[in-house]
Amino acid sequence: MSAFWDWAVKAYGRPGVAEACLSLQDFHEQNVPLLLWSAWAAVEGRRPDEETIEAACDAARAYDRVITTPLRAMRRTLKAPVPDIDDEARQALRVQVKALELDAERRLMVELEGLAPAPSGGPRPVLDGLVSTARLWDRVTPRPALSTLAERLSA
Repeated sequence: MSAFWDWAVKAYGRPGVAEACLSLQDFHEQNVPLLLWSAWAAVEGRRPDEETIEAACDAARAYDRVITTPLRAMRRTLKAPVPDIDDEARQALRVQVKALELDAERRLMVELEGLAPAPSGGPRPVLDGLVSTARLWDRVTPRPALSTLAERLSA
């Protein structure tokens, strides 16, 4: 698999990390795999420069626009009963869409890992990595929400 994917799966399972990630995604329009990549890079002592972070943002935007956002919208639509669609069929389709969404995120993460430079020195603060990436992702850097994620990832 991938070192980043393995790290991200473990990190996402830590108390409060999933909630912090989903809050950043849903309320601040941040990209969770991209943020996790930034945190992983910081922990691993990898120091992506601005050009590398921009390339990572470009890849994440492409996945978001073409794959992840449409799949997420479909999955969320299928969560509630839909008139004239059998509940069992709807739920089965939702499970398949969720699997596709997760696979798309995994593939993005493999691409992001390939962009990360080799480790050069020791770990750096996770918040520094998150802020560096969030700044290039969007005009508004949601520092309090990023601080929460950094704390939960570092716990």
